Amino acid sequence: MDPVIPDTLEESCATRQALERFAAKWRVLVIYVLLAGPQRHSQLRRRLPGITQKVLTETLRGLEKDGMVERRVIKDTAPKHVEYALTDLGHTLREPLGAICAWAREHGGG
Repeated sequence: MDPVIPDTLEESCATRQALERFAAKWRVLVIYVLLAGPQRHSQLRRRLPGITQKVLTETLRGLEKDGMVERRVIKDTAPKHVEYALTDLGHTLREPLGAICAWAREHGGG
């Protein structure tokens, strides 16, 4: 049986929509960091040199909206403590990201 190859040029294509969602540089990197476990905002900033606080916040909100990341309030009183973790859906990206990393190593990309 031949594999189904999606028509990623069609705007309604689910594969195209997923690729567009992950095309932003920081989204995949945030997911990659969160594969190691829940992280606080400050931990994510340290692990992702070059990301601004604003971009990190926007990226986390977008991933939360897409159901990939959940925001957990650890301490509700000031100063508030919040951590971010992958949802079950977010964890399904472990294998595809691992495949991309393996491909990059195999082809001299790191």
